[in-house]
Amino acid sequence: MKIDYVFAPTWPSAAAEEAARAQRLGFDGFFTADTGHEPFLPIAAAAGRVPDLDFGTAIAVAFARSPMVTAMTAWDLSMLARGRFLLGLGTQIKPHITRRFSMEWSSPGPRLREYIHAIRAIWNTWQSGAPLRFKGDYYEFTLMTPFFNPGPSEYGDVPVYIAGVGPYMARLAGEICDGYHVHPFHTVTYLREVTLPAMQAGADGAGRDLASVERASLVFVVTGRSSAEMDAMRTAVKQQIAFYASTPAYRPVLDVHGWDIQETLNAMSKRGEWAAMGDVITDDMVDEFAVVAPLDELGPAIKERYDGLLDRVGYYSLGDVMAGISDDTWAELVASTK
Repeated sequence: MKIDYVFAPTWPSAAAEEAARAQRLGFDGFFTADTGHEPFLPIAAAAGRVPDLDFGTAIAVAFARSPMVTAMTAWDLSMLARGRFLLGLGTQIKPHITRRFSMEWSSPGPRLREYIHAIRAIWNTWQSGAPLRFKGDYYEFTLMTPFFNPGPSEYGDVPVYIAGVGPYMARLAGEICDGYHVHPFHTVTYLREVTLPAMQAGADGAGRDLASVERASLVFVVTGRSSAEMDAMRTAVKQQIAFYASTPAYRPVLDVHGWDIQETLNAMSKRGEWAAMGDVITDDMVDEFAVVAPLDELGPAIKERYDGLLDRVGYYSLGDVMAGISDDTWAELVASTK
């Protein structure tokens, strides 16, 4: 199992130092997110200076960018990272696409499928010199003059990962992608009963081996060096689970367990009752969503839970516990999780 370092949403100028620290601590990958800062810039700042790490976006919002822009950015980052850049894409939800990015929203699943095909068509033109002739339902690319063509890469196509919660995206990952970012809002039961069967169906339909599709996820953890620290983190994790559970798109995860809380949480969120939402999440729910273990037992507990289910994990840590541990402890944790 590979262990990934999640770069906190901060200025890209900190990325090189953080990536070097991640490498020293034994992490295998360095991932960024499309939140308060542009996700590609930290990778550009770090990839050329820190060898032997995978670099990736988990995720970049696809529909905020033209496939041509994303293809060009990924091509260049792959060169900087010596072929170890992983392009992770996600759809986001309609309000963010239309109101935050002022971009078009329509049929996110089929559109993302075509987005990936378009990117690969562009890469094929750069790599092989073939004319660019991509015409789909959502995108059309038919112009690529030498002046705008970066030319072939010694590393070839960039691995493409997508993120998702429901069976459509899992099936799409199995069908055409190199990896799947499983949303942190998951349980082992949901992975076994919904995610993996959908991925297998997609792979079977395309005549692919599912083993060629890497599965990655941030995983919730409730940990600490004392019961007080663990209690504080449990409270924070309950808040985050409640936030995700209030979103209608994530209801299928709750339904697998028969937890009828989505409408209650959604109504509370609309009333602005954010602080109280965590009280709806029971300890039994936390045990399903999170790995609960003291800090010195956390690594083996993660490995035991996700062995055979995930290929790479990152720690979805909340509160101050993880930020306060020493580098030596971090190195021990990473080593014990592999």
